[in-house]
Amino acid sequence: MKQTFTRIFFVAMVTLATSTLFAQRAALSGEWKLDEKKSELGEFARAATSIKTEQKDDAITITRVTPGFNGGDPMTNTVTLTFDGKVVESEGFRGSKRKSTAKWSEDAKTLVVSSTMSFERDGQTSEFKSTESWSITKDGQLSVVTQSNSPRGESTVKAIYTKK
Repeated sequence: MKQTFTRIFFVAMVTLATSTLFAQRAALSGEWKLDEKKSELGEFARAATSIKTEQKDDAITITRVTPGFNGGDPMTNTVTLTFDGKVVESEGFRGSKRKSTAKWSEDAKTLVVSSTMSFERDGQTSEFKSTESWSITKDGQLSVVTQSNSPRGESTVKAIYTKK
């Protein structure tokens, strides 16, 4: 009886572990356009007006187009993030370097992108940290919730995108 219970318990644990490892990840691939009416951008937020994502089994490539400063040309930034927790360095704001990692939530419904950017201004170095939670809403829109912490304080921005 004890052996049977042990076997059943072992099979149940292996099944649970396997289902967690191979949970269906949210499908984030596509070309997305910002829906300003559904977004909560705040007074100073600079959300991308469009995003293109190419998701593979081990990585995601994200291309963002953001408005230029003071009516200038839009800026395009592309980064490929792996899902193994490897730090990826990319260009950040005004030539600074951004270090980012990406990992899936336990249920594989949310991709969490954590970034740190350091930049110098007037001889002082400042650090900007952000955590983005990428998911698909029930009605098929892309939700990117960004929580950030900088010398100016903390903020949360919720950007909603519709497929083009």
